[in-house]
Amino acid sequence: MRLAFFYVPSAKRERIRANQAKKRAEQVAVAKKKTRNKKVIYGSILVVLAIVAVYLVSRPSGSKTTKSATSATTSTNPTPTTTAAPTTTAATTTAAAPTPLACPPVGGSATRIIKFPAAPPMCINPAATYTATVKTDVGSFVISLDAKTDPITVNNFVYLARYHYFDGIIFHRVIPGFVVQGGDPTGTGTGGPGYQFADELPPGQSYKIGTVAMANSGPNTNGSQFFIVVGAQGTTLPYQYSIFGQVTSGMSTVNAIAADGTASGTPKVVHKMLSVTITGP
Repeated sequence: MRLAFFYVPSAKRERIRANQAKKRAEQVAVAKKKTRNKKVIYGSILVVLAIVAVYLVSRPSGSKTTKSATSATTSTNPTPTTTAAPTTTAATTTAAAPTPLACPPVGGSATRIIKFPAAPPMCINPAATYTATVKTDVGSFVISLDAKTDPITVNNFVYLARYHYFDGIIFHRVIPGFVVQGGDPTGTGTGGPGYQFADELPPGQSYKIGTVAMANSGPNTNGSQFFIVVGAQGTTLPYQYSIFGQVTSGMSTVNAIAADGTASGTPKVVHKMLSVTITGP
């Protein structure tokens, strides 16, 4: 078989050469661009490596600072907490302890009050002698108040009496042979003056006929309710009621009130205090 040869004009050959040269130039340009990009990448990597190296070199010093800062934060936190706690406690205590009313006039000229913001201030002289004359609807009786032995409880009774707190209050619990109890302005056995105060139980005291003591609902819950022992059953009470006085005259009046009581405590005939007059400075 004979091979065929084709003639290619010179102009066409020039164009082919030119195209080939152009392609080679483009390939060279692309190669150069790739080389430049690689250099940029390599340069960036070197910069990053240099930064990392610097960081690694300086890292020990930085860690100590961080640790110190953490320690400082840990040490500082308890201080504000500890400092703030007393402030909160003080504010709460202040809110829970309002100012008590002032001591009432000795002469009995105070306006009647039956609700108080706080337990009374000390208004009596514990070294002085005080008595209370209790006028009831069936007669009067006198209580000798033991300010020397039970100053807090006597002070409370005198304070309330001079504010006419007891005026008109009934004896709501009356049990013959046991006790006559009063001092609750609601007449239910659940009321009080709006505050409570601690027990006063010095050694050497005991209950006997005519003893006057505070009624309570548990330790340190004294308010305004009190009772008078009128029989043997009352003398055996456990020593957990603050004694503050003794009926020295008019026990017949107390017995008359007791006679109208019942075993359940609800009186058959309701008797009341008309007034309580305090004698003393």
